[in-house]
Amino acid sequence: MYFIRYLLPNILVVMIKRSLLLIGLTLLILLSCSKTNTMEKIDTTTVESVDLNRYLGTWYEIARFPHSFEKGLVGVTANYSFRKDGKIRVLNQGYKGTLDGKLSTAEGKAKIPDPDDTSRLKVSFFLFFYGDYFVLELDENYQWAMIGSSSPNYFWILSRTPQMDPEVYQMLLDNAEKRGYNLGQLIEVDQPK
Repeated sequence: MYFIRYLLPNILVVMIKRSLLLIGLTLLILLSCSKTNTMEKIDTTTVESVDLNRYLGTWYEIARFPHSFEKGLVGVTANYSFRKDGKIRVLNQGYKGTLDGKLSTAEGKAKIPDPDDTSRLKVSFFLFFYGDYFVLELDENYQWAMIGSSSPNYFWILSRTPQMDPEVYQMLLDNAEKRGYNLGQLIEVDQPK
C-alpha cells in the first residue's frame, strides 16, 4: 500500500519530467539544425574592408526587411559618427506613417570586434545586446551599401541620397537574390523626392 500511495506517484513524476526534458532537448536540437540549414543558404561574404572615415555620415534607407523596431517608419536615415571612446555613434531616425508624421529616433553604438575586419561590425541599441552589421556590398565612392547579418532576416539597402538610381537598385536586388535572400518580404522605404 505504501508503494502505491507514496512511491509510485513520485516515480511517475520523475518519469514524466525526464520525458519532457528529452522532448525539449529533441526540439531544441531540431530547431538548431533548421536554423543552421537556413543560415547556410545566405552568402554573408563582406567587402574586403571599410574606410570608416568615409562611411561615417548620413545614409538613407532605400529598402529593408520588416522589423518591429522600424514598423511603419518612412524617411528613415542612419547617421554614423565617432564617439570619444572609439566606438561609433548610431542615430537612426524615421517618421511614423508619412514623411510629415511624428519623428522617431533611436540612438545606439557600434563596435568593430576585429580591427582587421572593418566590414563586420556589432551594433547595439540596448545595453550590451549587440547584433551583426555586415557590409555586404559597398560602392567604391561610398554612395550606396548593402547591409546584412548572420541571419537571413536582416537586410538593408542604403544610399547617400534619398533616391537611388534604378539600375543600381536593381543590381543590388539581383545580387541579394544570388546571395540567397528572400526578397518577397522587402519593403521599399518612402523618402523625400
